[in-house]
Amino acid sequence: MHPPSSAERAFRRRFLLLTGVWAVLVTAALAVPPLVLRDRLPDPVAMHWGLSGRPDRAYPYPVLFVFPLVWAVVSGGILAAAARGRAPLRRFRRVWLTAGLAWNAAWLLGTEVLVIGANLGRAAWTDAAPMTWQVVAMLAVSAAVGGLGWLAGWPGPDVRPAAAPPPPAMALAPRERPVWVSTVSARWLLALSLVLFAAALSLALAALLGRPGPLWGPAALLAIVAVAGLTLSSVAVRVTRDGLTIAFGPLRWPVRRVPLHRIERAWTDERSPAEVGGLGYRGLPGSATIMLRGGECLVIRYTTGGELAISVDDAATGAALLNAYVSAARPSGG
Repeated sequence: MHPPSSAERAFRRRFLLLTGVWAVLVTAALAVPPLVLRDRLPDPVAMHWGLSGRPDRAYPYPVLFVFPLVWAVVSGGILAAAARGRAPLRRFRRVWLTAGLAWNAAWLLGTEVLVIGANLGRAAWTDAAPMTWQVVAMLAVSAAVGGLGWLAGWPGPDVRPAAAPPPPAMALAPRERPVWVSTVSARWLLALSLVLFAAALSLALAALLGRPGPLWGPAALLAIVAVAGLTLSSVAVRVTRDGLTIAFGPLRWPVRRVPLHRIERAWTDERSPAEVGGLGYRGLPGSATIMLRGGECLVIRYTTGGELAISVDDAATGAALLNAYVSAARPSGG
């Protein structure tokens, strides 16, 4: 990748300055209301509402300062990673960074406003105002603000990394059709997902046995999160004469297939979670990274110009075989 130009360096400094100011302003907006309204809030304060809309759980007043603390940690970590790398100069990384900062700020601010508003002027937390549609409205507004953040990150440079030269294609015999398979797993995510699934089953069993309280809702939520975690806990990548296949989770489902005619070439690259916005599926359709661990990645470039990177072991062999099949499939033979 070429060194950034003076204009790109100026844009990077301006971007980091503006996002830093945004982080400070949101921290202040989250920290000031609990301080100013301290005398008008009960202690403890209602912090959880059941499916009936009535408050059913309270915590000591200082818990309100968790909101600015969470924001400071999240925004500080994101900005620190951006300051070390070149994310501000890459559009697909920049838009997800701004979208994440915007959504997280809106969600935390909205949650704090709802909690303080419901408790304001109440003698006890049990008298807090009911909450039903307000939560849905807050989530919708947060999603909209995240979308605006994504749009805000779009203007500016889009410095594309210079692709590493592809590894030499394998020399294949006329009838030789080898297959390459590589698997990568995130064991911590698998273990966490199994724990969440066990908790969901426990809640569902308690509900079936007639235990009091709203149990089905939390059980369903935990089950959904557990299934999503299991799906993203492992990835199996397969290269055949038909192209690239990516299977997710222990059951190897869902499956994504990239046919050979859509692939221009393949190569390997070293990437870290901080460079792509974290672990998991990151990026935009047509320019994405599937990352379960940092390090060696198999990268393919689509014939349409986009890229897909997958963190797997022995990526050089997979790239070489894929290049061999791509070369053999071209009418010119190369």
